[in-house]
Amino acid sequence: MPFFPKVILPLTALLTLGGGLLPPSSAQSPPLPKPPPHVSPLGAAPAWTELDAFQSSITRSEFERLVTKIFTTGDNWQNFIALSDDEAVIAADGEHSGLKFHLRFAPSTADETQPSRQWRTTRELPPATAERPLEGLRIAIDPGHIGGEWAKMEERQFDIQGAAPIKEGDMTLIVARLLKPRLESLGATVSLVRNANEPLTPLRPEALLDQAATAENAGEDLHKAAERLFYRTAEIRARAELVNQKLKPDLVLCLHFNAEPWGGANSGLVNKSHFHIILNGGYNDQEVAYSDQRFEMLRKLLTRTHAEEAGLGADVAAALYSATGLPPYTYQPDSKNARTVDGNPYLWARNLLANRLYDCPVIFMEPYVMNSRSDYPRMVAGDYEGQRDIGGKMQPSIFQEYADAVTAGLKAHYTKARVK
Repeated sequence: MPFFPKVILPLTALLTLGGGLLPPSSAQSPPLPKPPPHVSPLGAAPAWTELDAFQSSITRSEFERLVTKIFTTGDNWQNFIALSDDEAVIAADGEHSGLKFHLRFAPSTADETQPSRQWRTTRELPPATAERPLEGLRIAIDPGHIGGEWAKMEERQFDIQGAAPIKEGDMTLIVARLLKPRLESLGATVSLVRNANEPLTPLRPEALLDQAATAENAGEDLHKAAERLFYRTAEIRARAELVNQKLKPDLVLCLHFNAEPWGGANSGLVNKSHFHIILNGGYNDQEVAYSDQRFEMLRKLLTRTHAEEAGLGADVAAALYSATGLPPYTYQPDSKNARTVDGNPYLWARNLLANRLYDCPVIFMEPYVMNSRSDYPRMVAGDYEGQRDIGGKMQPSIFQEYADAVTAGLKAHYTKARVK
């Protein structure tokens, strides 16, 4: 499904009864208008009335815990969200806008109600057999990046003199194609978000030059900024449209490979390899100031994606560690863009466009290091059956290892919960 940015006119009327906001009717707009103020690149003004489905569904204590312990890294959210015993009053536009959205809390003595959502938690799935613990589960596999002829533009192509380049988008697609039948054999219904090295968005960098000419990109090469909008923003928004409107999965698996800095002085291989898994959360002070990101953060919080991601992420991380023995990647202690989850060194909460826009839980994986002395030779070797001598050690295909580990993690998670 091609993606065309949706434009919703600014909200102007505040309901005084029942909470929420009343937006005016929207009109057809020309393609690619400049975004409204306080909205992310290629984003749209949020439809705050969608959150009316969550009125009285969460207590103040749980709301505050999730905001402060999972979903933010600083205190700037307090400039946009005011808490009382009865409700959260949320700035629906800029910090000093008079337009507010009122979210009523559930009484502290009441049981929290089931959130309105189109995906199912592990506990909501019916019992399954030991042979097919993923029976009925809808999974979308999102092979990260695009690859192919786009890999160099994406800065996801690693070249060593005399060797064929490795491209992250090509490698994630190999893993996705290996992973799909493995999960289907365990009962899951599996879709690939992409099955070729081609973008889903119909937009191209030349169509994004006006949007690239913003204060955020002041002083930057305009064409480079437009390219980044194409592959980092328009492409992910197109995938989100497909995932949310057509595939409607219970879970998205975002497949990636990590890398250490390269280029210029960093043009060789490094003696490092590691992995980590990213869950949605960790919105920094700048991000919560965008009205669309604040809205999307609250939608994630209210649909309770975090608990599902944390449980799944822990089991997938355990399986990846068992298969690879890799140490965790660690963000800097003063990082404002990530926070640890449940004391698990492999789980981090970050605000990425994919894990923010996809409605359901997202497990975003970053194993191995493309420019690692240990991993690079395995990537160059390509996919193969059995084991080969790689660097003096018999090793399986790195792609098969990746797919097998993710399969093992999901099997372990759903077996614990569904097989009696």
